[in-house]
Amino acid sequence: MTKYQHHSNNKTTLTTVPKVRLYVERPEEKEKWFVNIGHVTERGRWRTEPHAHPEYGQVIFVRNGRGVMNLEGSSVPFEGPCVLLLPTECVHGLDYAVDVDRWVVTIEVAYLTQVNSKLHEFIQLWALPRMIPLSSATAAATEFFSLIKRLQLELESKAVGHVVGTEALLTSLLLILVRGTCLDRIDNEGATRNEIRLADRFRELIDQHYRQNLPLQDYASAMAVSLVQLRAACASATGQSPTKMIHARIITEAKRNLIFGDMSVEQIAFGLGFSDAAYFTRFFRKEVGQAPSQFRVTARDQPHRTK
Repeated sequence: MTKYQHHSNNKTTLTTVPKVRLYVERPEEKEKWFVNIGHVTERGRWRTEPHAHPEYGQVIFVRNGRGVMNLEGSSVPFEGPCVLLLPTECVHGLDYAVDVDRWVVTIEVAYLTQVNSKLHEFIQLWALPRMIPLSSATAAATEFFSLIKRLQLELESKAVGHVVGTEALLTSLLLILVRGTCLDRIDNEGATRNEIRLADRFRELIDQHYRQNLPLQDYASAMAVSLVQLRAACASATGQSPTKMIHARIITEAKRNLIFGDMSVEQIAFGLGFSDAAYFTRFFRKEVGQAPSQFRVTARDQPHRTK
């Protein structure tokens, strides 16, 4: 997500879409936190520029009010009661209208992974950023708010077993979202827990190495499994081949560069490990249906403000 910034002395430096470290992560805090809740009620309009959280997932419960989310370059309007689900690394900006009452639940990624392992649908839920309306089910919105308040009390109490209590309440929150979301239906009834873990570990390795154009065998070797096992795990747990999962990650990063950065298509191609910009263009067109330059123009023409 590299972006050029030009200065008056004609020198060019590289900046990136901000990777935000949240306010709860302070050097003076001795205790390691794993979940944090913030309640925000600014009276005026509030806007954040596109940024990402590399180590955290977020659940933003908009109890009242409306706004527009700039999600990976696309405009997503929202109106409370609703939930904005933001996985780690997704690039997002938020433009809240006046008087938006919102609760922000921030979850450390290792702890989120632990909770997600309880149910495969949790992994599916966090696979994509989402806007989940709760207005059609008043009972669900009321229950969600009640759980948010109980979660806040549990975290503040530091009572015996508060970690276990927090996990139980967080699991309940995610279960409401799973039940209120149309997830991609994958025939994963036959997927074993080991296959789900393998697919999740493969995703982590893809995030670390997708720019390097590694052969599948290198991924399999790093996971101490055979290619047959890797392909079977990905197909069973995600409904995709390992190659398709790698391609999807490359396309996500390419889109971010095209929308938020000022690099040329050739520079983006080289940054993603392609030795030939023309091949990158063919690859992008095949996966997205547009050439990179066309995608950039279309994406940047979209409005990202509330009316």
